[in-house]
Amino acid sequence: MKFVDEAIIEVTAGKGGNGCVSFRREKYIPFGGPDGGDGGDGGSVFVVADPGLNTLVDLRFKRHFRATSGQGGMGKNRTGKGGEDLDLMLPVGTAIYDADTGEQLGDLTQIGARIKVAQGGFHGLGNTRYKSSTNRAPRQSSPGSAGEQRTLRLELKVLADVGLLGLPNAGKSTLIRAVSSARPKVADYPFTTLCPDLGVVSAAAHRSFVIADIPGLIEGAAEGAGLGIRFLKHLSRTGLLLHLVDMMPPDGVDPVAAVRVIEKEIGKYGEELAQKRRWLVLNKLDLLPEEERQSAVERMIQALAWDGPIYAISALNGDGCQPLMQQIMDAIDAEACGD
Repeated sequence: MKFVDEAIIEVTAGKGGNGCVSFRREKYIPFGGPDGGDGGDGGSVFVVADPGLNTLVDLRFKRHFRATSGQGGMGKNRTGKGGEDLDLMLPVGTAIYDADTGEQLGDLTQIGARIKVAQGGFHGLGNTRYKSSTNRAPRQSSPGSAGEQRTLRLELKVLADVGLLGLPNAGKSTLIRAVSSARPKVADYPFTTLCPDLGVVSAAAHRSFVIADIPGLIEGAAEGAGLGIRFLKHLSRTGLLLHLVDMMPPDGVDPVAAVRVIEKEIGKYGEELAQKRRWLVLNKLDLLPEEERQSAVERMIQALAWDGPIYAISALNGDGCQPLMQQIMDAIDAEACGD
């Protein structure tokens, strides 16, 4: 299925039913009087978080959604039937914006969350409502009001505990394959990841977390270069970033310079992302002679003046991956407990 994380749609709530002008006329009843009923309210439009959806691809083919209108009032003081509300099912993690004003209308961060995005029209009043001591036979009624119409911009941001970032071919997809059942494409050329991949990591019995892989970033990503800019927003919901660094890049790029490139791009993208917790993961150490590995790690720490967590792994053969996953699980549990 094609991954689609943005869509523009139009929603229209139902119109309220018109009020009725009617008079009671029955044999042997000389004083009938007005008996026109009210109309029914128009249906509203809601968006609902559906755990069975993971993309907005269906909205590429249908962009207009309309709730049903209320029925008009009838004689004998009968009220028209109200219009049915429309529930629009969206993936969990979808943010809803008014496309015209930019206002955020809601955020579907929990399964089953339901948010009203277009209010149905109010019902019209029948002539019974206008009866008074000075107006015994009113002939006026009111029409139902129009339903609210909106153009919505939907933006899907995947929900994950941990996000992977790094240059192309840093080994992000290999890592997620090594620690979860996710099977993203892996190849020896850049940009094999074209859309976010999610994997569930089981650190221990009844203890797991979700890890997200996004396409690799390149210099200039914050200005739109490469694929990563489209998907950087998906990292905004993660609590922890794993910054993967290729310690033996085939193009000869200095690993320290590679770290600086990513730091620069996430800083330009937004302060919120730049301030997130970030652990440095030095990957592909199996390509270095064993006696040089420790000195390579120490050189990175010194050159970057890095004072945060740093891990040395080989995603390909799994060295260091499980201890890293266990440390992540402990950090997530500690944060959940408020430590």
